[in-house]
Amino acid sequence: MFLSPSVEGTGMPSLSMGALVVFALVVAALTLFVTEWLPPDMTAIAVLVALVVLEPYTGVPARTAIEGFASPAVVTIVAMYILSAGVESAGVVDWLAGRLAALTGGDERRLLTAIVGTTGVSAGFVNNTPVVAVFIPLVTGLSERYGISPSNLLLPLSFAAMLGGTLTLVGTATNLLASDLSAQLLGRPFSMFTLTPVGVVVLAVGVGYLLTVGRALVPERVHPAADFTEEFEMDRHLAQLRVREASPLVGLTVREALEGSVSDDAVEAVVDVVDAGESLPTEATVEQVLAVSGPLDVDVLQIDRDGESFFATATDRPLEPGDVLTVRGNRQAVNQLAQTLDLRDLARESVTADLLAESGHPGVLAEAVIDRESRLRGRTLADVQLRSRFDVTVLAVRRGDEVIHEDLTAVELSAGDLLLLQTPLDKMGHLQDEGYLTLTEGPPELFDALEGGPPSLDAAAAVPLATLLAVIALAALDLLPIYIAALGGVVATVATGTLSASKAYDAVSWNVVFLLAGLLPLGQAMQATGGAAFVGGLLVDAAGVLPPLALLALVYLLTAVLASAITPAATVVLMIPIAVATATEIGASGFPFLVVVTFAVATAFLTPIGYQTNLMVYGPGGYRFTDFARVGGPLQLLLCAVTSLSVSVVWPL
Repeated sequence: MFLSPSVEGTGMPSLSMGALVVFALVVAALTLFVTEWLPPDMTAIAVLVALVVLEPYTGVPARTAIEGFASPAVVTIVAMYILSAGVESAGVVDWLAGRLAALTGGDERRLLTAIVGTTGVSAGFVNNTPVVAVFIPLVTGLSERYGISPSNLLLPLSFAAMLGGTLTLVGTATNLLASDLSAQLLGRPFSMFTLTPVGVVVLAVGVGYLLTVGRALVPERVHPAADFTEEFEMDRHLAQLRVREASPLVGLTVREALEGSVSDDAVEAVVDVVDAGESLPTEATVEQVLAVSGPLDVDVLQIDRDGESFFATATDRPLEPGDVLTVRGNRQAVNQLAQTLDLRDLARESVTADLLAESGHPGVLAEAVIDRESRLRGRTLADVQLRSRFDVTVLAVRRGDEVIHEDLTAVELSAGDLLLLQTPLDKMGHLQDEGYLTLTEGPPELFDALEGGPPSLDAAAAVPLATLLAVIALAALDLLPIYIAALGGVVATVATGTLSASKAYDAVSWNVVFLLAGLLPLGQAMQATGGAAFVGGLLVDAAGVLPPLALLALVYLLTAVLASAITPAATVVLMIPIAVATATEIGASGFPFLVVVTFAVATAFLTPIGYQTNLMVYGPGGYRFTDFARVGGPLQLLLCAVTSLSVSVVWPL
């Protein structure tokens, strides 16, 4: 029972005070999702808390609010993350990617066909995020080897993974969430292959588009012949300096020279000398000299001496006259450093990726992306101190088609940012395992170090594959509920040694779990307060004389646009009650409307922020924000028609 009576508007559906409160929470949540003032999962928890605090209006008691954490959808999602990690750890996806590279032989069309076909089918059964994470370095490596722009392949890779998620119940987290909502609202949860008849059509049409029209629309943002220095426009931001006899750097290691510390009194004494017009004493430290000239945005990357190269942050060798320092910094900063520390600027020497890559020391160049779950997201490089803690130097940051070279320590990192790194072989694995970065491109030895060698498939891989297939079979045959079968699969994964218990927990994207569990009561409140019925009535009034099939397509389009602006999980929770209420208003079956929302949120192509895999390819492909709408817009319209027609045939309105 809500405290306020209904508010009547002429010719409009009634709207209770409870619905107004819920709408206010929806607006607040959407604002936070778009602005990301709070992380999405924290926004969802804040909504949950608000719903309970405002229980007299929302009708959501505390016990009901936390039931989302035990919902079949959330439990299944947790289990599927672990099962997918088991398959990935066995090298199945790596092996498959390697076989594709060998079979396509460098032909762009065949490579594109193999990528979108394999990714699409795989994503129906394995979480699509690790699938895309494995394929990105494969694609960029093959692009470089065969002279193909990675831009031509990476966006289709992401779209294919999204299309494949519509094949089965476990294809995406939103499918499981939609099934849970369908059980609550209509008493009709999805089976394992409920979505498959339409999912196959959607995948086939989407792949056909990507291989024809989409292939023509995908822009070539990264030149196929570009190496790291060209791709990140480093030509004016890398230089070489020779150490002279009189340089105060002589006798110091790089760390002592540029990363040590001096007392404020010592610096003040040197400044007083300079202010008085006197020359600096010869025993002045490098930092004291730099204190006078001001801090410089310069990193020393490599030391070359008598044909040998040393990794600057890791070596403890004192600098000697004649040493050549390879440094990162803009021309003005490098000139100032050379003048201040008595170094000779070798301006005629060109610093290329080959010079850094063929150095012989353990430092290599690599690209890595900040994904939505990265521990670096929302932090600055100054906060994280990658260079001092891990000997990892960030040379540049690509954000879409913009490349940032200066004041890198002050850049707040965002999801989708691509970082050019100089990293030791043994540190990149730690950064990736701990959730800092996802490696997208680098030398083969770096991937071998991460994976324990070139991709291969042995008898041990049969265990996680058999476990996953058993879970799918048990659920498909209705022998066990999907969440119980999946939990049994988790036990088998740990018991057989495929994953340790700690790695199983680490495999779960807990922020997604909290996001889903926190949003579920919002959908319940929309339904209970009449808010969903109110919006459904508005949709019917706006549609006017549209037939049910056209209204179904309208619901698809609204859902797809909303999902591209905020998270798909938030969209499915908001739109499914509205879609079901809309169907009720026109006397149609609610299930087709619910299913069309499920397909629309799984194919949010219009922006890079709508879906995790879009963010993952955003930087490596050098795409602009609008490229996703350029390629995804026509596909979204095509699938609007195809999905609406297919759904209406399989489940008559």
